[in-house]
Amino acid sequence: MTSIRSPQQLGHALRAARKQLGLTQPQLALAAGVGVRFIVDLEAGKPTLRLENVLRVIDALGGEIQLSGLPPVAANDQLEGSGHGA
Repeated sequence: MTSIRSPQQLGHALRAARKQLGLTQPQLALAAGVGVRFIVDLEAGKPTLRLENVLRVIDALGGEIQLSGLPPVAANDQLEGSGHGA
């Protein structure tokens, strides 16, 4: 598992995964349903990208996000999905 603490680290990890899979930026963009510019910005570590699209790219690469160090989430809370605030 890779520990990510900055947009730059995320971009570096996703670029490495893309290259390991033998994908070009346009191929990954197509697979994730995003634009090539989004992939370029993501791999460059741009901090203001849309989370929904970041997750699409991670999924297209076969990855998933796991959070550690946070309190466990109850099953009901996971189903709410788009709830904001506490």
